[in-house]
Amino acid sequence: MPYAERLIARWQEPQRRYHTVDHLTAVLDRVDELADHADDPDVVRLAAWFHDAVYLPDRSENEERSARLVERALPEAGVSAAKTEEVARLVRLTVTHDPADGDRDGQVLCDADLAILAAAPSAYAAYTAAVREEYRFVPNDAFREARAGILRQLLGLRRLFRTPYGHEHWEATARYNLRAELEMLSPPPPRSA
Repeated sequence: MPYAERLIARWQEPQRRYHTVDHLTAVLDRVDELADHADDPDVVRLAAWFHDAVYLPDRSENEERSARLVERALPEAGVSAAKTEEVARLVRLTVTHDPADGDRDGQVLCDADLAILAAAPSAYAAYTAAVREEYRFVPNDAFREARAGILRQLLGLRRLFRTPYGHEHWEATARYNLRAELEMLSPPPPRSA
């Protein structure tokens, strides 16, 4: 299928350091791990394939452009309109990673995408270094400020992981990692004389 080859080529683009085939594989592995929590694991897998298919670090509309790619590619590949619409919806959900309580497929995709947040310290450090490398064109102070905002947004979610499995197994470690990274990004308090 030409779309499979084109998708793999997208995941191998040179600007990617974290959002690579390794990330795609990890997300697909987590979807498999969480499949019992999905209503349609195959639709979630398709969404995983497309969720970062368009990835340009200097652009803010990557998820929307990835969803539009879904809307073009899947009908051409013979996927039904209903499934195409659902895959595109799931891809768009990765903007906020905040699925509704009853959105089992959305919960699985978002948990799978965020599972890296619960990685062991060395893997989490490699993840943050790779993300920084993707944004190497952003000055350090601006990057720290933007990254801290993202971390605060994630920490502000009632639950990072919405599946029972993700919440039980990943939540505490992810919150620890996020708080530790946020602390490292924060400038030290001014010294008093």
